Amino acid sequence: MLFTEIIKDNKIFQRCFRSGRYVNCGFLTVYFSPNRLPVNRFGISVGKKQGGAVQRNRIKRIFRAGYRLCEAEMPIGYDLVFAARNDACEKSSDDVIRFIRKKVIPAVNESGIRPGGSRKKK
Repeated sequence: MLFTEIIKDNKIFQRCFRSGRYVNCGFLTVYFSPNRLPVNRFGISVGKKQGGAVQRNRIKRIFRAGYRLCEAEMPIGYDLVFAARNDACEKSSDDVIRFIRKKVIPAVNESGIRPGGSRKKK
């Protein structure tokens, strides 16, 4: 991934869940918050309710592939956490791409939060 680092620290995940904004559909919720860095940070959360290790790893691969194909269109300077919801293992990367392009990118752009921490002037 060109402009993205992987989130591995639990504190960053918790900060996104608690203080970030989110966009959701039936199978995926994306939490985002500005990180004041020149790169995006990307994390995936898949719970045990989604199935065994094989299903959870398949969901992670699908989410990573969808994000990778839309990465150039994403605004820079945000923490993004993809959280799997119901029936995520039945979806394809095309469904993830469609969701990112139609809902996530516009929501991040319209959130009013800039990566430097200031709000957009209206």
